[in-house]
Amino acid sequence: MKLSLSGGALAASVLALSATSALAHVSFETAQTAPNSTYKAVLRVPHGCGGQPTLKIRVRIPEGIIAVKPMPKPGWTLETVKGAYARSYSLYGDPVGDGVKEIVWTGSLDDAFYDEFVFQARFTDAFQPGATVYFPVVQTCSNGSEQWTQVPTAGQDPNSLKSPAPAVRIAAAGMANAVAPVIKAGDLTIEQPWSRATPGGAKVGGGYLRVTNTGKEPDRLIGGSFPLADRVELHEMSMADNIMRMKPVEGGLVIAPGATVELKPGGYHLMFMDLKEPLKDGQSVKGTLVFEKAGTVDVTYVVRGMNGAMGGQDAAPMEHKH
Repeated sequence: MKLSLSGGALAASVLALSATSALAHVSFETAQTAPNSTYKAVLRVPHGCGGQPTLKIRVRIPEGIIAVKPMPKPGWTLETVKGAYARSYSLYGDPVGDGVKEIVWTGSLDDAFYDEFVFQARFTDAFQPGATVYFPVVQTCSNGSEQWTQVPTAGQDPNSLKSPAPAVRIAAAGMANAVAPVIKAGDLTIEQPWSRATPGGAKVGGGYLRVTNTGKEPDRLIGGSFPLADRVELHEMSMADNIMRMKPVEGGLVIAPGATVELKPGGYHLMFMDLKEPLKDGQSVKGTLVFEKAGTVDVTYVVRGMNGAMGGQDAAPMEHKH
């Protein structure tokens, strides 16, 4: 099962896009965290409102999320709305009864561009493993707004929502610390291999990780295997003129000396083609990566929940190149 760089079928690529990215919706880059932990929220805003620029992003902080610290953005005005919590929470042994309830960034983001809005927050013991926490977001544009505030009812498929609120899933019991250890292979350091759970019947999945080259010579990712798929392909996804473009990476992916390359949704990523069975939340799947110099490296992908995945009907237009 070597990595193929010949490109996949358009239908398979569309499925991969819908199963592994949320670029048509406002969503979090990382949609899972550990219980009782500090979380770095990277909120992705991929487009405006019907072609109009985004002028304001307002995030409502759910009850049970404390110690919220938003990151300022150059060119944007940052405001917070503070208030009392419904009850007191413990933060490193001290009681906390109030804090940030809303974050508002005001500026201008043209519809043709993508941007990220970042804040840090603490998930308290109000949330148990397996729970999903929703952060309603209102995206105000020059003419109208997008209300990313829908929350699924009990038993409802989150992917059926037209305007879902960005969500974070609390890792299941026993998975909170199930982060693969740092892997050393020659001059390469490989961190956090993961995949996203796939719906029943899906034939493709995504693989993500971070690779750092600490040496003085470049290396190249040229192959790989995944036991639950027929083959692995390396693709690049990008947004231009409001069109999502996906294409195979010809000749492999170069890891330059001193550089860190991240395979993630919306950019470079691995595609697990012709899945033999669905990928399930909490599952760990062993696979391999093949590098030109470092050779074959064993890795274990931790499968995370589907929160943040978009439905195919809401996907941005996509151009696929072979």
